Amino acid sequence: TSPRLGHGFSGNADVLAFGYNNDVRIDGVGMGTRKVDPKHPVGPTITSVIDGRTAGRPLAQQFVIEEGALPGSIEAIYPASLRAAARKWGTDTDEGFLDALNEKQRELVSRLPDGAHHGAVAHTQTYLGMGHDSCGGVMRLDDEGRLRLDWPKAEHEPVIEGLNQKILQATAANGGTFVPNPMWSNRIESDLITVHPLGGCGMGDSAETGVTNHKGQVFSEAAGTAVHPGLYVADGSVLPMSAGVNPLLTISAIAERDMALLAAERGWTIDYDPRSRPATPREPEPPPGVGVRFTERMAGWVGLGGSYSGSDLQSYKDAAGDARTAGEELAFILTLRSDDIDATLADPAKRMSLAGTVEAPALSPTPLHVSDGRFSLLSQDQQHLETTNMIYEMTLTADDGRRWQFRGVKYVHDDFGPDLWSDTTTLYVDLSQEDETGASKIVGRGVLRISLADFAKQVRTIEATNTSSRLEALHAQVRFGRFFMGSLFDSYGNIFARPTAFDPTAEPRKRRPLRAGPPQIHYFHTSDGEELCLTRYQGGDKGPVVLVHGLGVSSGIYTVDTIDTNLVEYLFAHGYDVWLLDFRASIEMPASSKQSNLDVMAAIDIPEGVAEVRRLSGAPTVQMVVHCVGSTVFYMAMLSGKLEGVRAAVTSQATPHIDGTTFVKLKSGLHLPSFLESLGVETLTAYTDTDANWLDRLYNRALTLYPTEFEERCHSASCHRITFMYSLLYEHDQLTVATHETLHELFGVASVTAFEHLARIVRAGHFVDFEGEEVYMPHVARLAIPIRMIHGAENACFAPSGSQKTLEWLQQHNDPDLYSRALIPDFGHIDCIFGERAATAVYPHILEHLERNL
Repeated sequence: TSPRLGHGFSGNADVLAFGYNNDVRIDGVGMGTRKVDPKHPVGPTITSVIDGRTAGRPLAQQFVIEEGALPGSIEAIYPASLRAAARKWGTDTDEGFLDALNEKQRELVSRLPDGAHHGAVAHTQTYLGMGHDSCGGVMRLDDEGRLRLDWPKAEHEPVIEGLNQKILQATAANGGTFVPNPMWSNRIESDLITVHPLGGCGMGDSAETGVTNHKGQVFSEAAGTAVHPGLYVADGSVLPMSAGVNPLLTISAIAERDMALLAAERGWTIDYDPRSRPATPREPEPPPGVGVRFTERMAGWVGLGGSYSGSDLQSYKDAAGDARTAGEELAFILTLRSDDIDATLADPAKRMSLAGTVEAPALSPTPLHVSDGRFSLLSQDQQHLETTNMIYEMTLTADDGRRWQFRGVKYVHDDFGPDLWSDTTTLYVDLSQEDETGASKIVGRGVLRISLADFAKQVRTIEATNTSSRLEALHAQVRFGRFFMGSLFDSYGNIFARPTAFDPTAEPRKRRPLRAGPPQIHYFHTSDGEELCLTRYQGGDKGPVVLVHGLGVSSGIYTVDTIDTNLVEYLFAHGYDVWLLDFRASIEMPASSKQSNLDVMAAIDIPEGVAEVRRLSGAPTVQMVVHCVGSTVFYMAMLSGKLEGVRAAVTSQATPHIDGTTFVKLKSGLHLPSFLESLGVETLTAYTDTDANWLDRLYNRALTLYPTEFEERCHSASCHRITFMYSLLYEHDQLTVATHETLHELFGVASVTAFEHLARIVRAGHFVDFEGEEVYMPHVARLAIPIRMIHGAENACFAPSGSQKTLEWLQQHNDPDLYSRALIPDFGHIDCIFGERAATAVYPHILEHLERNL
């Protein structure tokens, strides 16, 4: 053979490099099995080229650079790998403190789940370069017969260095960090990585210059043109030099030419027509729809042997009472399934399948088998106005062959509130059998219910099927869960997907389960007809302790899942019976859309909420933990003499003396309605109803009025809007990244009237009623209970000096030992409630006061 065998190896001057963490979004990671995001499509790859093959330029200086994409199958390794490579070998092409902050923020976002599709990695461009190298590689076999490639100084090939410089320039145009392929450098043992190995059997005129001739025939001697009969090489190794572009077509053309010449020499005819033609294409079957399934357990009492007729619900309750006395229990575990959630939700009468087992010892000592199970979701009730039904129908068969027809109905009223729990968790049941004439007769009647623990489990069994991505599955779970369970799905489910004022386009996300057991939801109506909600987490017999939220939020501030331990979990773990009160300022309550001042909340919501807790728990007194406006209306309720049964309280951030910070005073001094009117907003409620972009416009017009400390600046639109509406409510370094990314879930828009009342208080420097009258402060004696005040030292809304004035005022007029104050260093306002370190820096102050006043 030719002495040239193994010589002339080329890597086609392949270069892989990255423009990491650019200032512009790239979306260069494949979606894998995910559903394509129409907002951020990846698209095809290698569709654009920087063509450096200029006529007259030396061959070694000619190149092409193409855009590439990274495969989604290994996306999990990209954030950490690219970040590490950028730090070790990268060249940042732009500079500046603000740019560094932006780059750091994008890197942090890429650390979150699905980080390859967000942040720094989503801003990364993959570059594929090719050119003409010196073909200086030599392939040989070592003593063990393994292939070895020798190419000294391969990384210093001029074309490689030139390509890296060109890619560096391209990266600079996008403000990114140039990252060379670390495997194609002298930094890691000079390994050569190429996807286009060429040469080693290069063609030549004779054995002195090549391994094969132009036909691909292999030379048989060390010199001359003699060849081995029938031995051909027809792949990329015959190229005597680099191709400088993707070599597929070049290699294919040479191989086809070789075979054409071979056929001509042998007298063969090549039939280029395909041996078979594709069959007539069938109409593609429609893709299967997204399905849903969940498991439900219900138990109760079903009477047997009585005379049952009619559909009066009281007859079911009476039968269940008789069955309980007789011990006639019935329970089932059923799995309900739909293979097309869209069809099910579009046509509620469309039946879902139902399968499982039923235990009814009075009917059979062994479980009854379920067949012909059907579930009709929310069929309209023709007899009851504004009521829809969930209908369960199935055949029950005992081991001895006896059969019963089971029919159960849940009657769900269309209103929101106190009846929703009982409606959704109560099933009215009839059992029927055929008599000797073949007629169906009701032989059993009763009521089944879902326990609190079983309902909490049931919500978490909702599973989407046949989805292409986790996001599609979450959307399907949310749609069905809300349709089937109403607002209870949001309370008991583990997905957050409610529309929010501060980010209406936010995607649903999975929530971690709380370490607090299933909640008990209690709706109640106030004396003026508003609907409020109590949520109970019963961790023990201590307390009860009532937690009250602030303005423009809900009790969700106490149950955030983006920190390791929230306040509900903390108190639950210490044995407290915890009650969350969502009063009319809560963004979860319908009343939040109405105009209400703080006097009304103090006179009605707090006293009646506490009274309801005392009634439901049987406790003579309660303890309270109240935050911001929740603290304000608590103090007002106490000072007015309308709140009874509170033996101790912890108040957060707001006290009877209010010292507003500079911008709060500015807004108050301008008088809030006039301030909003100057921005073109008459009422926040009307504006949200008529203009989906109201918050953007409000923020954009007023941003220049708001001075933000440099270290508190960020790039979250939700954070900016919240800060403008309510002032800076937290120190950024006290929030987890996940909390900061989900602030839109916690905040909403508050009543203008409530803002106006707060403005009057700030201008007065202490509590006054909505008319500005001194109806509260003269009654300091009514605050003669143990009170601990919590205040963030960096509070940018209400200055800590206000709570210090209140402490001195209370100690001057009442027993000074009743009062204490904890100033929390490095914390602001609401981060005292859901900051990353709140469980260690703040909660112990709360617990110590509660424990002291059990």
